[in-house]
Amino acid sequence: MDRPVVPLGRPRAERADAKRNRLRLLAVAREMIAEGGVGSVTMDALAERAGLGKGTVFRRFGTRAGIFKALLEEEAHRFQEQVLNGPPPLGPGARAEARLVAYGRARIDFLIDNLDVARAATDRGFVAGPPAAVDMTLTHFRVLLREAGLGLRDPEILAVQLAAALEGPLLGYQAQGAGLPAPEAGPRLADGWRDLVERLFRGEPN
Repeated sequence: MDRPVVPLGRPRAERADAKRNRLRLLAVAREMIAEGGVGSVTMDALAERAGLGKGTVFRRFGTRAGIFKALLEEEAHRFQEQVLNGPPPLGPGARAEARLVAYGRARIDFLIDNLDVARAATDRGFVAGPPAAVDMTLTHFRVLLREAGLGLRDPEILAVQLAAALEGPLLGYQAQGAGLPAPEAGPRLADGWRDLVERLFRGEPN
């Protein structure tokens, strides 16, 4: 599969000053999170730290959760670019099994690295995944399962089930709700995903 499975969404046209302000705000938000965690980021604090008016922050993000949604979307675009155009096995050029394993590991790392941001990106504190507009998981899995030629009864449904195993709320629960120590969460979840994919590819159709 050496062609993109979904195109990167084109960002809406924005004025040069609006783009400059957006990039400035996101960069400052990342600095604040690195220094004081997500709790340090408020609309007022971000505006003051960035040297911009509070109205500019509200127009750009709408709510405090909107700040974190924008950060997640930016990271999700980077992740998608690696899947579409990066080196194998995450990017094109590897077998379907290796790409599935690599995608799951990378997505788990994405969520673990952004767990607090993902939780803050929802008004009720649930763990969000990548924004739907740039989440390529289901389409990617459909293509890889078709490419693998495993003789599956229903590859479309299996793609949905595999994608569900990498949903943000489930991974967030497994990482924190189930009591996994933080340093162990990512590697253990990634190993579980690899076991799942390897058993799928070793199985014999009935």
